[in-house]
Amino acid sequence: MTKKIYTIAAFLLIGCMLTLTAQKKTLYDFKVKDIDGKPYDLAKLKGKKVLIVNVASKCGLTPQYAQLEELYQKYKDQGLIILGFPSNDFKEQEPGTNAEIKEFCTLNYGVTFPIMDKITVVGNKKVPLYKWLTEKTENGKFDAEVQWNFQKFMIDTDGQVSGYVLPKGSPLSAEIISWIEKP
Repeated sequence: MTKKIYTIAAFLLIGCMLTLTAQKKTLYDFKVKDIDGKPYDLAKLKGKKVLIVNVASKCGLTPQYAQLEELYQKYKDQGLIILGFPSNDFKEQEPGTNAEIKEFCTLNYGVTFPIMDKITVVGNKKVPLYKWLTEKTENGKFDAEVQWNFQKFMIDTDGQVSGYVLPKGSPLSAEIISWIEKP
């Protein structure tokens, strides 16, 4: 009987330790590449609110680039950073090379917020950043599998995921504006 109690206690302790470890990971623990293939250390975003969005050029939601740019222009001086991560995961709606994606974003939407290297955001090949964003075992908060292009993840000034907005939700939604303006 005592052996069973110790075994159960050991498993509970291990479970608690794993949860605490997951909660300690922040955005700042990740390094990615920008659209030009240069290393981009997310630790340089400490103290900023970050909106991470998986983007695509040939999607019905692609016009959200304009809203994302509008949001960025309005709030960048208050510490907002938007990071666009191109992904070809949904019906191959981002088939271009990084150079083509960069040109598309600049010419069609005047995008000035950082666009990153094309990545995988779903499935067993998703990059570590998106594993952290989408899995409770990694972020300590919630499971939020990416459902489509333009899903938005809100990261607070401490580098923790604080929420997400589904793809059809506008970048200019009350939820996102409220999150940005909240001290």
